[in-house]
Amino acid sequence: MTDNRKPSVTTISEIGKHEGQSVTIRGWLYNLRESGKLLFPIIRDGSGFIQGVLHKAGVSQEVFDSVKNLTQESSVIVTGTVRADKRAKGGYELDVQNVEVIERVPESDPYPISLKDHGVEFLMENRHLWVRSPRQVAILRLRAEIIKAARDFFDERGFTLTDPPILTPAACEGTTTLFEVDYFDDQAYLTQSGQLYIEATAMALGKVYSFGPTFRAEKSKTRRHLTEFWMVEPEVAYAQLDDIMELAENFISFIVQRCLKNRRAELETIGRDISKLEKVVAPFPRLSYDDAVKMLQEGHAKGALENKFEWGGDFGSPDETYISSQFDKPVMIHRYPTAIKAFYMEPDPQSPKHALCVDVLAPEGYGEIIGGSQRMGSYDALRKRIQEHGLPEEAFKWYLDLRKFGGVPHGGFGMGIERAVAWICSLEHVRETIPFARMLNKIYP
Repeated sequence: MTDNRKPSVTTISEIGKHEGQSVTIRGWLYNLRESGKLLFPIIRDGSGFIQGVLHKAGVSQEVFDSVKNLTQESSVIVTGTVRADKRAKGGYELDVQNVEVIERVPESDPYPISLKDHGVEFLMENRHLWVRSPRQVAILRLRAEIIKAARDFFDERGFTLTDPPILTPAACEGTTTLFEVDYFDDQAYLTQSGQLYIEATAMALGKVYSFGPTFRAEKSKTRRHLTEFWMVEPEVAYAQLDDIMELAENFISFIVQRCLKNRRAELETIGRDISKLEKVVAPFPRLSYDDAVKMLQEGHAKGALENKFEWGGDFGSPDETYISSQFDKPVMIHRYPTAIKAFYMEPDPQSPKHALCVDVLAPEGYGEIIGGSQRMGSYDALRKRIQEHGLPEEAFKWYLDLRKFGGVPHGGFGMGIERAVAWICSLEHVRETIPFARMLNKIYP
């Protein structure tokens, strides 16, 4: 009896469910090899890659010639029988029976990103096409996994997602890194952080988090900086610094372990040393700012650091790299000097020159991935701090109200998704961590 059923349309990631069956895949030609009367097209469809096999005697001359003349990134619909093959990446190949060409890339204007090496500037100018490459696909899948893990972590622990505004009337992290926007003849800014606003929703809901885009107008060209990035920020009523530190280490551990569980293949594709990620399990080492300064000064004395670090300064990239190199998992540095931290941070009652804050430094030289603190609880003290920082008190009246009407100890942190992706994927630059990076002098495409 003849089987006249139409081949199932499937994705490459699901191909193993159809062994021995005829299926249809809709995708693009990634590469093509020829060996005598055999053609080996590699097809990608966004979910994965698979090698097809065409025997000249097994297909029509028209189909064979059509595939033989295909160009890179031509779009195709391929029908064939799924065959298990232990030698094949992914464990399966496709014995091709038919190929329908949807759009053939012309030889006169070929796909610009070939399988050879290209310079970074060229790749960034063609970012809309570069994202199709296997390495970039793996990075973007890992980014999506990190985002999902972040949401799952908070959702499963009783946090409520609340969305802060992107347009704000005042600064959160300092007035020198703001993008100003004309807002119906009023002055407004693109948000630097959702923190101040989710402090308000924490007073309503207890435990909240936000996840959204943030903007910093720093004129920085370092490998760690973007002008537009995504931030996940939890805020917890009645939380103190130790609560926030425990939340942060559990959060990072959860994300890393989720990537190891669900995205090991992608980590291997990008060449990540997985053994280093396997060590990222809470608890993390904790180091006071004062002890970190001593560590840096000892490093200078040994000749490991060029400049001697003085108490009271903020850590630069070489300092963070040196400190984190002493540990094989993230290190939590707490109680920085109050003078160098944001206006809303609570001073340590045991030592007011220190703020109740924490930065989490990733290992392997990736620097700060989390910054958090216990927030200032006193109305009068916060008002004074706003004045000392030269901030417009009227713009923060609502923020002061949070202390006036039932204020409680509370705290939270922020984690930039891109820095987390850069560390977990072991990327040299954050520009590969987001589909379309926005950097100093870079807004195309």
